[in-house]
Parts: sequence; structure tokens; C-alpha cells
Amino acid sequence: MQNPEIQVLDKGFVRLMDHMGSDLSVVNAARVSFGKRKEALDEGDEKLIRYLSTHEHTSPFRHTALTFHVKAPIFVFRQWMKHRIASEFNEISGRYVEFAEDEFFVPELFRRQATVNKQGSEGTIPDENRARALAAYLEAGRTSVARYKELIALGVCREQARCILPLGLYSEVYWTVSLQAVAHFIRLRSDSHAQWEIQQYAAAVRKLAEPLYPASLKALLG
Repeated sequence: MQNPEIQVLDKGFVRLMDHMGSDLSVVNAARVSFGKRKEALDEGDEKLIRYLSTHEHTSPFRHTALTFHVKAPIFVFRQWMKHRIASEFNEISGRYVEFAEDEFFVPELFRRQATVNKQGSEGTIPDENRARALAAYLEAGRTSVARYKELIALGVCREQARCILPLGLYSEVYWTVSLQAVAHFIRLRSDSHAQWEIQQYAAAVRKLAEPLYPASLKALLG
């Protein structure tokens, strides 16, 4: 059976590779305090899940795990990898593999720097600047990759040649994470203050996780 996958941005994806547990796992982890175990989820269990989330009794949600295979630009992973609690990352290594040509993110639109939020963006640049901005962006990305390939052809090791590659270059990771940590990631990275590109990945993660833990994720996200 093929692993469910959602395409993100121009060349990225989020693919669900594996998972452990269900809403019932959360319930049983909580009820073990009373020496009880359920075999099927009912309305009372969903109420318990809501209670656990509301009162921040979060340890039962950590008796679950999801593993995602993610392809995203490096600048997205720079933000993503700040989510370290109950998360494990393994990334493709530029020391072992040679990066492909044209494997960098190209935005459909170029946003303007926000006037109030110093780290954010808003709207788009003027129409008359779009063609020149795209040309400059593509030239920079393609030149970096071409020089990277040239350095390798000249005998320079991969671990040094990769230093000139752009932040827009796509990379790949395996991300294994608890349900509580997934919810925390979705909550923060779906927020309007998060960068638009990582918002798209948060939406994909949510879409893949929701069918597996519908009651728990709903409770955790409010």
C-alpha cells in the first residue's frame, strides 16, 4: 500500500511513512492510573481526551508516534527543526550525496517586506519589478548550483562544495514525532505570523495526521 503523500510548494512533499497508536492509545495511557483499559473508543473517552487537553495533562498524548518523510527548502527546515521536544530528525547529507540541478525553491510570487512585522512579509512587490526579481532569483540559484557542480568536477569534496548552495535548496528529512509535538508544530506554524511557506507544510502535516487521531488532534488544537 502506497504511503499517503501531499505535494507542497513547487517541488516538496510530506509523506506519512508510519504511525503508532490511536485515540484509544491516549485514553488507555490515561486510564492506566486506575488500572483500567478500554477496547473501543466511546463518547466518554472523547470527553476524557478533551479534559486531558484542556487541563494540560499531556503525557498520554505522547504514547503515540508518527513518522513523516518531508522534502522542503532548507530555510523551511531551519524553522522546523526548532521543534526538538519529542521530535527526531534525520536529514539527507550533502557529504554522502551530490545535490541535483535545479532542486531549489522558486516562489510563484515575491512578497514585500512587512512594514510593521520586522521578520514578516505582506502583499506582493510591484508588477513592474516581478520579471526582474524572478530573473535575479533564478540566476542566483542556478549559478550557485552550477558552481557547486564545477567544484565537485574539480575534485573538491562534497562537504566543502555544498557550502555555496542557497537556502532555497531542497533537502529531505525523516521526522518522527509524538502527537502532542505534532499539534504544537501545527499550532505555531499555521499561525498567520509564521512564514507562508512553512504554513503550507503545517497544513499538509495536519491533513495526514487528522484521520489517525481525530479526537485527540481536535482537542489539542482547540
